[in-house]
Amino acid sequence: MTSSLSIPTPNSTDSDASHSSHSLLQPTRSQLLSPEREVEVEVEVEVDGEEKVTWFVWLLVGAAAIGGLLFGYDTGVISGALVSIAGDLGPAELSAFQKELITSSTTLGALLGGLAAGIISDYTGRKPVLFLANITFISGALGQSLSHTLSGMVGSRFLVGLGVGLAACIVPLYIGELAPTRLRGRLVTVNVIAITFGQVVAYAIGAAFEQVPGGWRWMVGLGAVPAGVQLACLSFLPESPRILIRNDNLPDARRVLRSIYAQATDAQVDKMLQNMCASVHESVALSKQDTLFEKLKSMSTVPERRRALIVACGLQAFQQLCGFNTLMYYSASLFKAVGFDQPTAVGLIIAGTNFLFTLVALKWIDRVGRRRIMLLSSPWMVLGLVLAAVSFYFMTKSTGGYLDPNAQYSKTWSALVLFSMIIYVAAYATGLGNVPWQQGELFSLEVRGLGSSLATATNWSANLLIGATYLSLLEAITTAGTFGLYAGLCALGVVFVYLCYPETAGLSLEEVRTVFARGFGVRESRMLGREKRERREREGLGI
Repeated sequence: MTSSLSIPTPNSTDSDASHSSHSLLQPTRSQLLSPEREVEVEVEVEVDGEEKVTWFVWLLVGAAAIGGLLFGYDTGVISGALVSIAGDLGPAELSAFQKELITSSTTLGALLGGLAAGIISDYTGRKPVLFLANITFISGALGQSLSHTLSGMVGSRFLVGLGVGLAACIVPLYIGELAPTRLRGRLVTVNVIAITFGQVVAYAIGAAFEQVPGGWRWMVGLGAVPAGVQLACLSFLPESPRILIRNDNLPDARRVLRSIYAQATDAQVDKMLQNMCASVHESVALSKQDTLFEKLKSMSTVPERRRALIVACGLQAFQQLCGFNTLMYYSASLFKAVGFDQPTAVGLIIAGTNFLFTLVALKWIDRVGRRRIMLLSSPWMVLGLVLAAVSFYFMTKSTGGYLDPNAQYSKTWSALVLFSMIIYVAAYATGLGNVPWQQGELFSLEVRGLGSSLATATNWSANLLIGATYLSLLEAITTAGTFGLYAGLCALGVVFVYLCYPETAGLSLEEVRTVFARGFGVRESRMLGREKRERREREGLGI
């Protein structure tokens, strides 16, 4: 792609940069959305040391990923809190409906927060949304710890959900825009590691306070600590280079790129900035011609965007409809019912498995590829769920198919349930727990925030459906039937990935958008990735 944009040198003044940012010819709407334009591929700039992560990148990714820790801590801590609240909120014991209400209020807040986050960030930038997420989460965490009524707890959980939803949408989007192309998947996975680590911390704290009177208040209140840490870090985090370019702040954008690609030459950084400017200003030109309603409409009428949205939303729905978060929300209750004496501690095994295998994904997601790692891991999820359903079927034969907390179940079947859950969670953490959060890379800049919001909202909508119906499903179709249903939905997800999800590993954000130009791009993405690898090999051999 050619451009008349002149890039400021390191000695350029701010006024020079501002002037240069407007020298790009603005294409028309019809040109931008034409099929010819869609298949035009931005040539990625190969830079020295791109495969190495600098300390600057690790620090900013680590600080941003605290938002993921908030997400994980909250989803993990409620499991232990629900078995410890007892009569502290009024009722002598929480009913199944009241537990679902407490759990689902957070998910509803996260749904609304996730839907708003990307849309807001397209106008304000990424950092202000992170600031709002932390303030909201701190307020909700402290509100929970001070609640003495069911309504107060539900309201505070809703606030926490808003903060979680804002962070869950923006953090992977922000990291994806800052990360070097070849390491983007790995660095976004750092956020998922933070989520799973937050769940481990939550279960550990839950186990520590399980026997302490009113200990659940400490469990939920301590969630304000990481939010406060990230709030303090925000002043040191840079804005996304693409947002800085959009705001005509080329000197700062260049400085951020210089810090990310520390081993690149000045010429390489300038060329990268030039290509990025060309793409950003195309997006700005199109964005200025569209209202929010027109953007929303374009997500269904523009084929490239529609396909990207189907893939992003489909993966996020798959992540939740497989039933994973029932383990996060209700694992302590489940393991207590099957006969384990320390259910929260057993839940820690599940959270620990999730964390460890997310580290596996960190190592392999860019090397193996997003699509391939999904196709390798997801069938094991189906196997784990089927094994769990079979185990529950034989375990609960004596109690009519339903889990009875007062019954004495076979330790063999209880152990097999735990084993099946470990298989399921290990497979989930390796693929499905990570890949959907790469969603930001599927959309072009002008709708990246909006697309991420819609995909994140899909995640929380499915989460709400699962969290609000799990206990009711146990009563309606038995425990074995519930896990059998999740196995069937998981199998459908595997088919969706095979048919619709292209490989995006190794492609720049500007290249990914071209994959959906003629279809879902499964074959095209493989060809583009192969061509890039061959080009690198030729250049490495000096051919």
